[in-house]
Amino acid sequence: MFERLKSGLKGLVNKVTTTELKAENLRPMLSDFKISLVENDVAFPVAERICNEMEKRLDGVQVKRLEDRKKIVEKNLREVLLEVMLTNNKIDFFKAIEEKRKKGEPFVIVFVGINGTGKTTSIAKVARLLNKKGYSVVLACSDTYRAGSIEQLEEHAKRLGIRMIKHEYGADPAAVAYDAISHAKAHGINVVLIDTAGRIQTNRNLMNELAKVKRIVNPDITILTVDSLTGNDAVMQAEEFHKSVNIDATILTKVDADVKGGSALSVTYVTKKPILFIGVGQTYDDLEEFNPEKFVQMILK
Repeated sequence: MFERLKSGLKGLVNKVTTTELKAENLRPMLSDFKISLVENDVAFPVAERICNEMEKRLDGVQVKRLEDRKKIVEKNLREVLLEVMLTNNKIDFFKAIEEKRKKGEPFVIVFVGINGTGKTTSIAKVARLLNKKGYSVVLACSDTYRAGSIEQLEEHAKRLGIRMIKHEYGADPAAVAYDAISHAKAHGINVVLIDTAGRIQTNRNLMNELAKVKRIVNPDITILTVDSLTGNDAVMQAEEFHKSVNIDATILTKVDADVKGGSALSVTYVTKKPILFIGVGQTYDDLEEFNPEKFVQMILK
């Protein structure tokens, strides 16, 4: 996982460790490092921010005779990467669900993202995780356009043993979502997970319709799923969706197959919204809570 990003970071640390910490010595190394970051799917503004910060922090640092120069470089790099990844929007996912449960109301989540990012599978994984934590769940198929979408979600619901609300193909997606919430209220179900049509982020009509779903159901949280393997495209999708429908968090899918790793750094930076979960495999249990500190620790190992 993220081998190429790890080796780029390691290369920078090793190079900087052998030089005097002055801006004119650091600049050419950081310039190479910036290219390495961009090649590993780190969005250009993010790569630029990381390199500028590193130059600022290391320029003129005096290393005492017995001090470990490598540790100084690593410590600064760790802090810079964390700054890029941390947001002011902290979401305590399970606490928020628990608060709604105590009020006797369902917690409503709308999932958005383009086809092929693993959105529907991620919904099933979230449902599984919630079930394991003792919450009841209902699924809503508000993707009423894509052939096979209803059957796909239905299959997941069957395997997980949970209820799914659906209408016919071509039905109003907002009406399906509304019905699912009414069902949850009537049956005391804790969480409603709403699957929406996989929009290409530039399709205005579909984006407007997504905004309508949000307006009608007023979800507690809107989650964007992005495929980490699409690199800079994932960043563009995140930006576009956030502008159009105002996302609250993301799920990064297919992370187990990602050798580059730049998407994880970039998506948070451009949306200023946290990554909640990462998909790390094919089974329903292959969903992990995302921890920026742990992530930075791992890529700097």
